Amino acid sequence: MRILHMMGGGDVGGAKTHIMTLVGALRERNEVRLISFRDGPFPQEAKARGIDVVVIPGANPLASAGAVKKQIADFKPDVIHCHGAKANLVGALVRRTVRIPVLTTVHSDYRYDYLGNPLKQHTFGLINTVALRFLDYHQAVADRMARTLISRGFDPERTFKIYNGMNFGDPVGEIDRAAYCKEQWNVEIAEDDILCGIAARLTQVKDIHTCIRGFAGACKQCPQLRLLIAGDGEDEPSLRALAEELGVADRVTFCGWVSPVDKYFACLDINLLTSISETFPYSILEGVREGCATICSDVGGMSELIDTGENGYIFQPRDDKTLSEQILDLARDPEKRARFAARLYEKAVREFSLDTMCRTQEENYRTIIRRFALPKKERRGVVICGAYGRGNAGDDAILKAIVQEVRAVAPDSPITVLSRRPEETRLRYRTGSIHTFDIPRMLRRMHHAGLYINGGGSLMQDVTSTRSLNYYLFTLAAARVLGCKVMMYGCGIGPVDKPANRKRTTRVLNRSVDLITLRDRMSQEELERLGVKKPRIVLAADPTVTLAPAPAVRVEQAMADLGLDPAGRYLAFGLRTWKDFDAAADELVRTAEYAWEKYGLTPLFLPIEYPKDLAPARRVAERLHCPFAVIKKQLPIEVTIGILSRMTLVLGIRLHALMFAAARGVPVIGVSYDVKIDGFLDYIGEKRCVPLRGVTADALCPLIDGAMAGAGERSARETSDWLLERETENSRGAAALLGKYAGKAGSEK
Repeated sequence: MRILHMMGGGDVGGAKTHIMTLVGALRERNEVRLISFRDGPFPQEAKARGIDVVVIPGANPLASAGAVKKQIADFKPDVIHCHGAKANLVGALVRRTVRIPVLTTVHSDYRYDYLGNPLKQHTFGLINTVALRFLDYHQAVADRMARTLISRGFDPERTFKIYNGMNFGDPVGEIDRAAYCKEQWNVEIAEDDILCGIAARLTQVKDIHTCIRGFAGACKQCPQLRLLIAGDGEDEPSLRALAEELGVADRVTFCGWVSPVDKYFACLDINLLTSISETFPYSILEGVREGCATICSDVGGMSELIDTGENGYIFQPRDDKTLSEQILDLARDPEKRARFAARLYEKAVREFSLDTMCRTQEENYRTIIRRFALPKKERRGVVICGAYGRGNAGDDAILKAIVQEVRAVAPDSPITVLSRRPEETRLRYRTGSIHTFDIPRMLRRMHHAGLYINGGGSLMQDVTSTRSLNYYLFTLAAARVLGCKVMMYGCGIGPVDKPANRKRTTRVLNRSVDLITLRDRMSQEELERLGVKKPRIVLAADPTVTLAPAPAVRVEQAMADLGLDPAGRYLAFGLRTWKDFDAAADELVRTAEYAWEKYGLTPLFLPIEYPKDLAPARRVAERLHCPFAVIKKQLPIEVTIGILSRMTLVLGIRLHALMFAAARGVPVIGVSYDVKIDGFLDYIGEKRCVPLRGVTADALCPLIDGAMAGAGERSARETSDWLLERETENSRGAAALLGKYAGKAGSEK
């Protein structure tokens, strides 16, 4: 690839390190040219490293844009990559005339870039804010910054993420820190001193005031603490005054700008970050390389690097009291400092190396170049409609699975989801999204899309209402009229009871749908009774069975946070309110107590639709005379699946509690309130199912005995494999309908 980078030239701190490190690594496998809009140390250092650098000085952005166009004509880049306000402005000026994709890396929150300097905020800051809207693609440093951009209206499918990375080889290692501190800052360091440090600009966004307050609080109980502040900036006078006011001026050293910083970090015992806004600061990675224990404010990607309490500590911005406690904890425990540092180093080397950053960047470039070259007028988008944005974990899981599979088979096809909460959907799934009932926009999206997906669940039924059935039938017919291929994806059918509804359903499905993939045989039988014959009909599985649980460490941490033993033995209940539930509650109590008394299974009540499922869970739990647990918060889907995968047994009224568990090889017992429960369990060959109406403990307890005796244990594992194999029919069908846009390699955004 031929890559043209543009930057202001006065970049400092993490942005400078990122650009210099990235460009240096990329040029080993690509043709790279760097344009700097200012001469000085940065471009001179880049030239010294052998980087192809062109300096275009001058304050006039129009003149700079003209000069850049000449460089573009000479260099012929495949992609233009901007860094910073001046580069973003010039990139916005040239992008409409050069027909080359223009990408910018958002190194920090542009709303905080000039915090504390109103003049620059309302000039450079405002210009950058506007320029960002006119660039083709945006790359955020860390996922939190990507979420911030999306929440501000940036296109989620044109927003990529990257993490700062570095070479963790050749640390300074052992150093005579007393001699170093004496030589550098004329500071006397005692042998038992515990050195804390922070390397940052002394500006409001870095919030060094919280650092000093937190340090001062810890120093009261541990006078061996010292604080070394590496950096300069406009806040220095107020910071010195604060240190005096808190009585720690003799323990705080203002080191000024430190370069190089490797020996500085090698001196430290504890590396601190107290910013109110960051992306993924290099100062933390530099401390990790030199073996520092780490405490960070919860900003940017820090929570993705640090597992608090395992390899470091995280606190909320401006919370100096928690910071004091964390400093004190590490100051008093040198073994914990060493353990945290070693674990964090291991994770950083594995996930945040220079090689990982470079490979991610190259993959982002390839995706951008490929998408930018696609014909603008051809149909290639996908519109997905279902019961989304209503807080139901089952429906959310369906959407996540469908989006995941569509991206796997057609990564360059833009996706639009019809949702009750479009802003939340855009942020969570990184897709386009419009409100379910925004009919004009829905029709416009269909007009440009290649495929319409009626997505999962039991949407074709009139038990809940005729209105919802009519809505979904309307969308199917509209998609066909507007030229889309139409697919019903891993769905359940029925019951459709009213004669008029049955007739209408048959007519629309026969006229408008190309392919129906089903999650159970009962749905196939219902289609046969309806007389639906023209679409291709395939038995598949619910798309949610493809969803993987969260990593084991994350699941264990979530369970620990909920007061659950990750190695415990549990009978999980997935309950929901239904008209016969009150009569069944006492029988479920008896069943739960039986499982505890005979098998030591702790009843665990896990809501699938939050918060609706809390009421039936509490109704049963509060009557128990044995230990139990109720999960009282909404969990991410992958964590919910991870917890269910650790259960000894799952008893469910909620269909997706049964599906999630069965897909992970966990034995299940169904309590059926609807034919879809019977249909799923029959489809997987599971006989442990009783109707909700008239359910008794006498009927449920023998089913628990059978599961605990191992009856069906082998089939549970086989069921998991079988479901995954059947589910591939969904993605195969979507790929066939998408045709030439399927099967291209893509990247994770």
